Amino acid sequence: MEEATRELRRTVLSYDVEGARLAAKKAVEVGVDPLRAIEDGLAQGIREVGDKFGKGEIFLLELVMAAQAMNSALEVLEPELKRKKKERKTLGRVLLGTVAGDIHNIGKTIVAAMLTANGFEVYDIGVDVPAETFVEKVRELKPDMLGLSALLTTTLPEQGVVIEALKKEGLRKNLKVIIGGAPASEEWAEKIGADGYGANGVEAVEVAKKVLGVSK
Repeated sequence: MEEATRELRRTVLSYDVEGARLAAKKAVEVGVDPLRAIEDGLAQGIREVGDKFGKGEIFLLELVMAAQAMNSALEVLEPELKRKKKERKTLGRVLLGTVAGDIHNIGKTIVAAMLTANGFEVYDIGVDVPAETFVEKVRELKPDMLGLSALLTTTLPEQGVVIEALKKEGLRKNLKVIIGGAPASEEWAEKIGADGYGANGVEAVEVAKKVLGVSK
């Protein structure tokens, strides 16, 4: 059992996407608690990778690959979690998406992985997401926080469009909104009425904890 969780952690630390999927399948086969596999294996591994990235010890590509490894294993473990009617303790429900006109996915994928590893329940609705879809998903999923990504200067204004659409539908009051992306900044977040700005996946976790008033 211990060996299975160690192997999951190792695959994330070694950026082994296929190995992570196989390790997750093996963990299920030998009867490892899927919750423990996620918390003690995958989450521990991605947190260590995130710390290394934060210290400048590894590059963005390695962080991306670690996130992909974690996600490939989660595809195996999360259905087991539901089958056994178990739930992870969560610091909050987070909805993530890249705004309309922008198909960049890497930054959002990293943020999703880091938030998941740190105890948040994450719903990633993809890229090129129109404001009306964000509104629909906020109404449907009732998240505690919405994360808006924009990697292009031309799509940056869409973050403001989404916030205004949420206000118009009466959904902004009890919802925290954070933004991210290369052209974004703290000044821009303040200008469009967002609650916070994260420059990268590691920082996004700290911002999320701060705006939601949670810790772990």
